[in-house]
Amino acid sequence: MDREKVIIKVSVQGIIFNVILVIFKAIVGLMANSIAIILDAVNNLSDALAQIITIVGTKLSAKEPDKEHPYGYGRIEYISSAIVAVLVLFAGVTALKESAVKTIHPEPAEYTVAALIIIAVAVVAKFLFGRYVKAQGVKVDSQALIATGTDSFMDSILSLSTLVAALISKFAGLSLEGILGVILSLFIIKAGIDILKETLGSIIGDRADGELTVALKKRIREMDGVNGAYDVILHDYGPSRSIGSVHIEVDANMTADEIHLITDRIMRDIYDEYGIVLTVGIYASNTDETTKEMRKNIWANLADYEHVIGSHAFFVDFDRKYISYDLVVSHKAPSFNAIAEEMKAKTEELYPDFKAVVNIDHDYSD
Repeated sequence: MDREKVIIKVSVQGIIFNVILVIFKAIVGLMANSIAIILDAVNNLSDALAQIITIVGTKLSAKEPDKEHPYGYGRIEYISSAIVAVLVLFAGVTALKESAVKTIHPEPAEYTVAALIIIAVAVVAKFLFGRYVKAQGVKVDSQALIATGTDSFMDSILSLSTLVAALISKFAGLSLEGILGVILSLFIIKAGIDILKETLGSIIGDRADGELTVALKKRIREMDGVNGAYDVILHDYGPSRSIGSVHIEVDANMTADEIHLITDRIMRDIYDEYGIVLTVGIYASNTDETTKEMRKNIWANLADYEHVIGSHAFFVDFDRKYISYDLVVSHKAPSFNAIAEEMKAKTEELYPDFKAVVNIDHDYSD
């Protein structure tokens, strides 16, 4: 499946679809003197513009890495998604403003049967098209398409409210366009804010998906010669570009040749299976019984710290007389340095002949 082609195809379909709706709704709105339908047409016009932005963003994000941007241009997709979210917000605020005016100063609208049929068809078409676009967005992992699909779904609800108001106006003589417009405008604004929050999260740097990092570590631990996998960090440079790092624990008596073969296999297998470029760091693991006993005694103190959620990389250098290990500490901890200093003091109290080095790892993933 060519991801870029799918996004562009769906976006072009969206442009054609929305332009057709704009034409029909504008004609109906002007003939019926309905501000709700005219606003609906303007909203469809903004949708077409959003899909043009999606196409441009997809094309730019597919550019190959270069000297200025060695990680590629994938994050441009997130920027285009943010622009779509802003357009959704703009449509919602505009609809809210016009609906409020319509509530305070209602004007009678004259709906024909043909106008009502066109609105009803538009509601169903927009709903189905929105589901289709969102499904395609999920399939190819495109935030821009997901945002556009969500917007189309909200548009169908807006159009449905217009239809309800039109039916009430025609058969009961009550003008509810303004009130319904205000309520649905608030829903559209909320949808825009939700899309923007998700997109900005990707730009700023979201927490790595827990299921993915668990799967990565499980896969790496299954490889011969690997005693443990820790510190998975992933950087997202677009929906299809991830770069990261992992530390593996191996026996301290392994040769450089043996370690090289392990790390090379990890990098190749993870890239082939997940499309992630991994850098592999090494922790050496003592295998003697004395070290195991020391580790047990020292880590017994970790129960005193509620924010310590993991520990690894325990190593003892008997010649240079130092003990080192890493602690994974929750972001909720009031002070990372305080925990490290306290554990360092406790370690040196247990083994006064040794110097302790306690490293803090932040809770980047699962």
